[in-house]
Amino acid sequence: MGLHTRVCDMLGIDVPILLAGMGRASTPELAAAVSNAGGLGVIGAASCGANQLRAWIRRTRELTDKPFGVDTLLPASVRRGAGKSNVGGPSAAELLPQHKAFAADFLKHEALAEPDGETMARVLDRDPADADGPAPLSREFFEAQMEVVIEERVPVYAAGLGSPAPWMDRLHANGTKVIAVVGATRHALQVLESGIDIIVAQGHDGGGHNSPIGTMALIPQVVDAVAGRVPVLGAGGIGDGRGVAAAMMLGAEGAWIGTAFLATEEAGISGPMKRALVEGTDQGTVVSRSITGKPARMVRNSWAHAYVEAGIEPLPMPYQSMVSARVTAAAVTAGRADVWGGFAGQGLGMIHAVRPASAVLQDIVAGAVRELARAQALLR
Repeated sequence: MGLHTRVCDMLGIDVPILLAGMGRASTPELAAAVSNAGGLGVIGAASCGANQLRAWIRRTRELTDKPFGVDTLLPASVRRGAGKSNVGGPSAAELLPQHKAFAADFLKHEALAEPDGETMARVLDRDPADADGPAPLSREFFEAQMEVVIEERVPVYAAGLGSPAPWMDRLHANGTKVIAVVGATRHALQVLESGIDIIVAQGHDGGGHNSPIGTMALIPQVVDAVAGRVPVLGAGGIGDGRGVAAAMMLGAEGAWIGTAFLATEEAGISGPMKRALVEGTDQGTVVSRSITGKPARMVRNSWAHAYVEAGIEPLPMPYQSMVSARVTAAAVTAGRADVWGGFAGQGLGMIHAVRPASAVLQDIVAGAVRELARAQALLR
């Protein structure tokens, strides 16, 4: 007995478990490991320049002959040029020097060295060929990524934030299945009208950019809203088979899982960050705009706390990433997970060891099958 839903048939996978496309953590190695184990591995390419994205796609194809996906961000606020001006106040661009000075003072307080260009490139693993490309997380950057996704004819594309509607015809013409991650029923209905293939309902419990609505409340409402027209995957705080079973009882046809796969041998994060996940508890995360400029759940850290303590509002995307990148690079270089421990969901306390991704997937599936069978036994 195993897990099988229409998601498996649509994507050509054995079990309806998808690796969340966690930026730079969901590497080709991790994505391939999940795909090879029967799920769908998804490359986390949010911050990859066009050349690096192409290289990652081709590397994944070298590591697996199974279907896989690519996840990027498509935030509408950036495409519309948000942050250019504030009514009655300075623009985000005008505030940028002040925030960079704040970051420099923070690094001194934490006794961290200001990273040079070489360190930044090494930590961020950026392809030198992208050095002259569009600024990361800008509208032009996202559009260049999408051209690569289309040219490389990837099996699955996932919009981790925003709507892929402008590219839908070209993606479908390539045979690419398209997924959108949403945090509200209105967003689900918007992407549904664009012809999306699968919707991920990601609640507030999830790591990274998420919803203000709790996972348990969000999943059934999205399921009801789409009324069976496309499958819905549950996401947000789902870290083991019990969470998958719960999502399926709420009407989901599988799960989009991130944090559980961070503590794996293949995940593209540092050893100290993996140890922080193993040591984490259910109170080990916080939601902050201090990294990308949009609310995101992350491991508790002193950088996010510094903004709260100073009473300063982070800048909108993409400006805040211009501030935070040097801080996160310095923290990773020094092995300081207390300064920046990465994005993670509230299922943190369910992680107890760093293991191979295949073992994590197998345990999740076995646990879900066990819990669904137990639920059936409760009926009289």
